[in-house]
Amino acid sequence: MDYNKLTLPEATEIQEDLRHKLRFDRPDAQVIYTIGGADISYNKGSEILYAAIVILNYPDMTLRSYALATGHSSFPYIPGYLAFREVPALLNAWSLLPVRPDVLVLDGQGILHPRQMGIASHFGVLTGQATIGCAKNSLYGRHADLARFKGSSTPIVDGVKHIGHLLRTKEAVKPVFISPGYGLSVNKSLEVIRQSTGRYRIPEPTRLAHNIVNDFRTGKLNPGYHEVEQPLSLF
Repeated sequence: MDYNKLTLPEATEIQEDLRHKLRFDRPDAQVIYTIGGADISYNKGSEILYAAIVILNYPDMTLRSYALATGHSSFPYIPGYLAFREVPALLNAWSLLPVRPDVLVLDGQGILHPRQMGIASHFGVLTGQATIGCAKNSLYGRHADLARFKGSSTPIVDGVKHIGHLLRTKEAVKPVFISPGYGLSVNKSLEVIRQSTGRYRIPEPTRLAHNIVNDFRTGKLNPGYHEVEQPLSLF
């Protein structure tokens, strides 16, 4: 999949087309035994992207395996269009997995997006995979003030439509922005991220993917599919 030569209007048109394929009620996405996390890393000024997808048992967060691959992108970093830069490399890593997780968490937005097409939604529509977006920053929607204690949450809305949640995963630390990407409901997405969060602000699937992909980028890990010989719970 080559997005490198797209213009911004062409990318917008693709998002508008993909949004009509969104669904949030897949029966097979309601019972979860494994969860994946996906993240991208790159060197500043480089067009080479490093992608990692990790798979963990759910809900005990035991790392089972991970896949590492690279991709090339000259598509610029533009808020609202992250998928066009990162999804192709993630698909390269995805193709290496012999068994896919029940749900995949991506470091970015799901439907908390002007066209409901954040990276988690984009990836989910293309693959048919149940996905959740868990972002560090707001892109779209309104919400009430959030209490400072760990575990507090508040709905994020677009008019009267409930499109996500703000969740504080650590006491007095900036919250994360959660929304379904594909296959899951808004409330199920919040439930899954709650169950996947331990001592850190970022839920374990994407936190671990972030750590592993940086080790890959710096040469500490090799590309390909890797199984963990002695899985250890991260909780």
